[in-house]
Amino acid sequence: MTTDILQPAKPKLWILVILAAVGPLAINIFVPSMPSIALDLNAPYATVQLGLSMYLLATAVISLFSGPLSDKYGRKPILIWSLFLFLIGSLICLLAENASYFLIGRIIQAASATGMVLSRAIVRDVYPREKSASMIGYVVMGMAVAPMIGPAIGGYIDSVAGWRWSFGVLTAFGFIALLAALVLLPETNSNIGQSSGRQISVYTSLAKMPIFWFYVGSASFVTAVFFSFLGGGPAVSSLFFEQTPFEYGLYFSLCAVGYALGNGLAGRYSEAVGLEKMMSIGAIFSFIGPVISLALFYLSEDPAPWMLFVPLSLIGLGNGITLPNVTAATISVRPEAAGAASGLLGSLQIGGGGLASIVGGIVVGETGSPYGLCALLVAFGFIALIITLIGARMSRQYEAN
Repeated sequence: MTTDILQPAKPKLWILVILAAVGPLAINIFVPSMPSIALDLNAPYATVQLGLSMYLLATAVISLFSGPLSDKYGRKPILIWSLFLFLIGSLICLLAENASYFLIGRIIQAASATGMVLSRAIVRDVYPREKSASMIGYVVMGMAVAPMIGPAIGGYIDSVAGWRWSFGVLTAFGFIALLAALVLLPETNSNIGQSSGRQISVYTSLAKMPIFWFYVGSASFVTAVFFSFLGGGPAVSSLFFEQTPFEYGLYFSLCAVGYALGNGLAGRYSEAVGLEKMMSIGAIFSFIGPVISLALFYLSEDPAPWMLFVPLSLIGLGNGITLPNVTAATISVRPEAAGAASGLLGSLQIGGGGLASIVGGIVVGETGSPYGLCALLVAFGFIALIITLIGARMSRQYEAN
């Protein structure tokens, strides 16, 4: 009876979905509007493009600290303060009169990364290891739906009302998330009050565990496949295929649909099949997609957009299957420090993804060639597959011992 009383309350699933969706929506809703923003703020396009890379960099840093802070002070207060900062950043972008204020707003907006990190830690607080993978699969559907609709919505809003209203939508969504966290989210961390020294020791102990780094490598390189596509795909779409931003947003939704499907499969089958098998299956899909796309481009005399976007929807599928399972495995290495493990994983994962997006943009060059981009995706996918297979094998041995 006492054990039941001490169990933390389980939050509503839809609340965690909303919290997890704020950050991904803010990442790319403005991407189709970057030319409009540059023109309106009288700034070089490259400067406005920093709004993406600086956001990702800030996200990586915030992810590193938000987990340990939530282990010490609780999940709920950290989430509330981060969402409040997100609202301030969104308003700064909405009202920005020059590129400097716009970039400042984007950096402050990155506080929303806390929602991605802590929604996963909250799941691990209230569910056992295998069950947590299924629940994380459902929760991170929010991270799939957001980028699925983000570019299309941003492009449409820009054409109808101007780019600033994209940040108006982000402000409204952030306000809804803040209200949900304030009113409906229970505190789930039953180990509040860990000292700073304790936090440092947790990171040190995690760093000494080889299995942790294989989990991080799997998540980072699978994510790198997706972010390379995110970094180079818009250039291929606009320069090589001469598509409009709205058309790119619609085609991009194929990859996000695959991601949502992968999350659904993870949520449905991870508990029964096992984390190791599911993360390996996902890595296989993330590798096969770029291989098919690269083969189609080299075999075709008349390249078409579907040759890029349809096969690469398998990247989304693979990410959707692998990431919930590898995340659940990572934060289960040290369940008493789930926030720290989730934060460190998120920091390295997003930081690596940010670098991959830059490389993807460089590889496509000024012509927006899809050949180099697909080759890069194949390389990242192959590395991800090898690391995931080795990590899955180590994980089974680790659990057996």
